[in-house]
Amino acid sequence: MLHHTLKTLLSLLVISLLLCGGSFAMEKTSADANKTAIVIAAFGTTYPSAVDSLLAIVRDVETAYPNTLVQMAFTSNIIRKKWHGRADDQNYRSSHPQVPDYFYQIKNLLGTLADLQDQGYKTIVVQPTHLTHGEEFEDVKAYVDGLRSIKTLKERWRPFNKIALGRPLMGTWGDRFPYAEDLQKLATSLAADAKLAEQQQATLIYMGHGNDHLSTGLYYELELLMNQLYPQVRTLVGLVEGHPNFDELLTKLQAGNNKKTLLKPLMIVAGDHASNDMAGDEEDSWKTQLQKAGYQVKPVMQGLGDNAEVRQIFVDHLSDAATEAGVELR
Repeated sequence: MLHHTLKTLLSLLVISLLLCGGSFAMEKTSADANKTAIVIAAFGTTYPSAVDSLLAIVRDVETAYPNTLVQMAFTSNIIRKKWHGRADDQNYRSSHPQVPDYFYQIKNLLGTLADLQDQGYKTIVVQPTHLTHGEEFEDVKAYVDGLRSIKTLKERWRPFNKIALGRPLMGTWGDRFPYAEDLQKLATSLAADAKLAEQQQATLIYMGHGNDHLSTGLYYELELLMNQLYPQVRTLVGLVEGHPNFDELLTKLQAGNNKKTLLKPLMIVAGDHASNDMAGDEEDSWKTQLQKAGYQVKPVMQGLGDNAEVRQIFVDHLSDAATEAGVELR
């Protein structure tokens, strides 16, 4: 009888432990399903000297949300392959200590999201570092929209609970976040550039990238806004691709009398385009062409990522996207 009673008690204890363990496992699974991460989707750069412009954005986001995982993805296939090719070059890695190890295995947005999902992160906020709603942002948006659309027979097997997408630096269309306000914030954040140009009595010239696929009218608006905000300095904006192009910019410049120019990249990093297309010694660089046209040129090799006020705009756009999607970032 005593033996039977002990056996019954032991069985009840085992069942109780199993139930407790199952309850813990369910809670853990539920907690894992609610893990949240942030992905900074940057075009990228191959220039070690420009790396910190991107890392500064990551650091600012980590400071704003210290308890949320932050990872970076590069949207450029060419740039990712360049870093992957440097992975086994120990001399290169040791001579560029400012480059974090993960750059040598950095993935695209889909690869980064897949890794996060595999690790249990099912709520993601993606913040691009693109300037406009152009080709690169359209691709990022297509990826996010595609993942959002995935439906499974059982809700719990959906790869993600929520994926929020922040808007680019210069905004996007719609009445939820008027793009004119984003442009105003960007122009305000460029006050130090206008001050430097004023001190040097120079025309402030920005070189943006642009694209051949969608309207680049935002750059015309930014130029107009800069001249309204800082009338003591003449500001001109030109693009590598699209309009206003260099020829249009030069025609505007020649309409004035100032022969001094301050040349800056309107890009997140001062990388390949800034070093070659803008400030290079080649015949077709903007610096060379301006000099041939009789202008004094002072290139400033600083990307927008070096500007703390610009970085804060990205943090704000990230916060807006999370709030709109009902995602809590900590």
